[in-house]
Amino acid sequence: MQSQPRTWQSFLETSAPELSKEVAHVRESIMSDGALSLKLKTLMTMLCDALLAHPDGVANIAKRARALGASEAEIGETVGVAFLMGGLPALVTGANAFRD
Repeated sequence: MQSQPRTWQSFLETSAPELSKEVAHVRESIMSDGALSLKLKTLMTMLCDALLAHPDGVANIAKRARALGASEAEIGETVGVAFLMGGLPALVTGANAFRD
């Protein structure tokens, strides 16, 4: 079995544990249901990763969004907004939301 590569979070946990705790606290505070649902916020993060050209991030966040109840139509519309705002590069990256 192949192990997963270390993430930036694991590097912080090891090398800067206090910073890691602060970042986790801020993330938990922001990424919770409020005026915007967690599902919507998750779709927003997917859109941002498409605009920032992070294909693996888009694929992973799309899985999280699905687990939160996002439909394929919602994911598709989010990719469409990424295309509107970021052009063809964002569309190509955003298409990773449908990657298996």
